[in-house]
Amino acid sequence: MSESIFSKIIAGTIPADKIYEDEFCIAINDIAPQAPVHVLIIPKKPIEKLADAQKDDQALMGHLMLVAGQLSRELGVEEAFRLIVNNGAGAGQTVFHLHLHLVAGKRFEEQAMV
Repeated sequence: MSESIFSKIIAGTIPADKIYEDEFCIAINDIAPQAPVHVLIIPKKPIEKLADAQKDDQALMGHLMLVAGQLSRELGVEEAFRLIVNNGAGAGQTVFHLHLHLVAGKRFEEQAMV
């Protein structure tokens, strides 16, 4: 995996608006938000996309979800938010370092899941 902008943010070589950090992940405000609240939750372990996660990443994946819940409470959006993971360019992934989008603060249109 080549070094991504997220790897540089994690290393501290590129500044970012970090709103959370622990030994496993960081959370930053998205620089091009799609909603009033748009946070990226990024594991420090470089995993290119969700489909590349392995069995030994199970605890990390669960941790990312728990951090999303914690941040939703801290940001006051725990009653209505979306978590989005884009997997691959065809799904809209533009930075190839796994990350979760926590978006909230606007009404989302209902979409039927097919």
